[in-house]
Amino acid sequence: MNERQNHTTRRNSAVTMIGLGPMGQAMTRTLLTAGHPVTVWNRTAGRADGVVADGATRAATPGEAVEASDLVILSLTDYRAMYDVLDGATASLAGRTLVNLSSDTPDRTREAATWAAGHGADFLTGGVMVPAPMVGTEAAHVYYSGRGEVLERHLAALTPLGAPKHLGEDPGLAQMMYQAQLAVFLTTLSGLMHATAMLGTAGMKAGEALPVLLSFADSIGDILRAGEDAPGAALDAGEHPGDLSTVTMMGATSDHIVETSTSLGLDLTLPLAVQSHYGRAIDNGHGSDNWTRIIDSIREPLRPDAGP
Repeated sequence: MNERQNHTTRRNSAVTMIGLGPMGQAMTRTLLTAGHPVTVWNRTAGRADGVVADGATRAATPGEAVEASDLVILSLTDYRAMYDVLDGATASLAGRTLVNLSSDTPDRTREAATWAAGHGADFLTGGVMVPAPMVGTEAAHVYYSGRGEVLERHLAALTPLGAPKHLGEDPGLAQMMYQAQLAVFLTTLSGLMHATAMLGTAGMKAGEALPVLLSFADSIGDILRAGEDAPGAALDAGEHPGDLSTVTMMGATSDHIVETSTSLGLDLTLPLAVQSHYGRAIDNGHGSDNWTRIIDSIREPLRPDAGP
């Protein structure tokens, strides 16, 4: 087989997709569009109807799905679901590559890599950093971790889903990055809803409030980058120069948010959590430091049995 034929074979290689929620369906359609034969399986069989109509092949069992392709992609609720689905198909795993794009903890990801290796399978962890409608677009990117040569072997099939970014050999790294970015995403969503609720008490409709709040959220990255030439460099050096936004200043603002939210009768869970970060930094004598000093209390949280 010449190089061109080999490239074509890899480009059009078969892929199995297990899990057909919105993300799994989006990835299946993207792979089909890219020219890959796709075999699918889902616990609720009816969820496969749409992608089968689009050209995918329905497998009757997880074992049949695994045996259809060397590359098996999983898009499930969590890693427990992977074991539930594949425990009866472990005899078919040897020589195949499992790419688990499900959300869970880094430790469970590492355990899964060991489990896969025990059955003779290669394993990649992945984190898709866009919602289902954006899969396969130029904006899509996917973090991977695991052996680099395994990712390289399947780049032709994985790249259509989103630009692949390999973080390293540790299977937990991609999951860690996924969870870290979702920590920013989810707390931002909660912040947006809290702010919308605040403005709503003054009679402002969400349709008026959210465009303004979203515009401000868009600007946060620029604001932070303007305060530091290389974001994160001072943190890595253990430096918190308090020439801009100090802990005391930001802490006072967090106090005002708590007081305002209390007066409005809103839930205080989020503002109290933020207030506690600044309060502990001030209590530890770091009020004149940059706001980044709050990372200390995040890195070393109070024990439940700790006294005042």
